[in-house]
Amino acid sequence: MLRIKTVSLALGLTFAISFIVCVLWGVLLPEPWHMHQFLELVLPGFKWLSVGGAILGLIESFLFGAYFGLVFVLIYNVLKRRETA
Repeated sequence: MLRIKTVSLALGLTFAISFIVCVLWGVLLPEPWHMHQFLELVLPGFKWLSVGGAILGLIESFLFGAYFGLVFVLIYNVLKRRETA
């Protein structure tokens, strides 16, 4: 059985780190390589290269990851219980 807190925290941090990598990628590379259009599409309220947008994007990324971890663990544990029963 998986622990909800552990998996949700791990996925939340993974999504947050991925967000930081995407922002750094966009800052360091030329315009055609930017991820800002994708980030603005999937993160509500995110605006490219604003401090508020970066903080909001980081928080949203973490929360999306934590949500996916929660859902994944619930489904996994239900299926695992059915398998062992």
